[in-house]
Parts: sequence; C-alpha cells; structure tokens
Amino acid sequence: MHHRTTGTGANPLRRDADRARTRLRAAFALTCLLAVIAGFAIGRAAWTDGHRTAENVARHRHTVTATTIGETSYRAGARPSSPPVTVAIATWHYPSHRPHTETIPVPAGTRNGDTVRVRVDETGSVAAAPSGQADIALNAVGIGTGALVGILLVGGALVAVRLRIVDARSARAWESEWEGIEPRWSGRLRPGQGAGDD
Repeated sequence: MHHRTTGTGANPLRRDADRARTRLRAAFALTCLLAVIAGFAIGRAAWTDGHRTAENVARHRHTVTATTIGETSYRAGARPSSPPVTVAIATWHYPSHRPHTETIPVPAGTRNGDTVRVRVDETGSVAAAPSGQADIALNAVGIGTGALVGILLVGGALVAVRLRIVDARSARAWESEWEGIEPRWSGRLRPGQGAGDD
C-alpha cells in the first residue's frame, strides 16, 4: 500500500477533476504573473513613445510675441467642468514675413495693445504645447493598467468557464458512481433485482 500512496499524484482519493482544478488554478496564477509583466512592459513602451512624441512635437513648436488688437472676452473651457478661458484677438508674424491674426488664450487683465507669448507650429498657426511629464505618465499608467486588467479578465473568464465544465463533469461522474454504490450501501433493491440477487 505504501508504494501506491507516495509520489506525485498518487493519492487514491484525488480525482481527475481535482487535478484539473489544481492545474487551472496554477494556470490562472501564471496568467496573473504574465499580466503584471505585460502591463508593465506595455506601460513602459507607452511612456517611451509618449516622451519621443513630445520631443518631436517640441522640435516643431516655436514661441513668438503676439500683440493683442482687441479687448478680452471669455470662451467656454475645453470640458464642461472647466472654467471659462480669457481670449483676445492678437496678431504676430511667423515666419517673419507672414502675418497671422487669431483669437488666442491670454492672461486675465490683458488690454488692447499688450504683448503676449504664443506657441505656434511651423506654419505660424497657434498650436498646443507638447504633452508634459504628468500627462505622459498618466497615459502610460492608464495603458499599462488597461492591458493588465484586460489580460486578467480574459484569463479569469477562460479559467472560470473551464472550471464550470470540470465541475459539471465531476458531478455527473459522482452521480454515476453513486448509482452503482448506493443500493449496496443502503441495502435497497435496484430496479429489476430480486431479493435473492447479489
């Protein structure tokens, strides 16, 4: 008996369903580890790509001096919860021979004829600033976390479905085995069995 109860998987009470459950739990643990590694790698790649993009954008942005040619007014913020932005019509030259006139954001209290600094692109049009460190970091964390959660959800769903299949098969096997054992164990007769039958 000793040789039957030693070694891996030799427990006579351990069923195939138990082994399958153990393998599935190990697979999910491995999926969690891979999800963390993948999330970190994807987040790091997004961080690097964000820095590269910001540096490329910064190379094509120029700061020029503009002169306001009208009174300030207010424009709604970019988002519904954002405060209104103070704007004014201003003019500038970029490249040096090409004049531009646009409505631009200005500091509160700016008057007609004041000079303000404005960021423009290669054609001289108003352009957004390159992404800052905080925006790049937030984007990288978001992408990395999204990848991690996505892998965990898919892996968890696959393991959960497989566990349900294993549980259903195990329940059917128990019922089948119990039908053969229960009449002898309880002493009740099976259908078609006479009193003198074994």
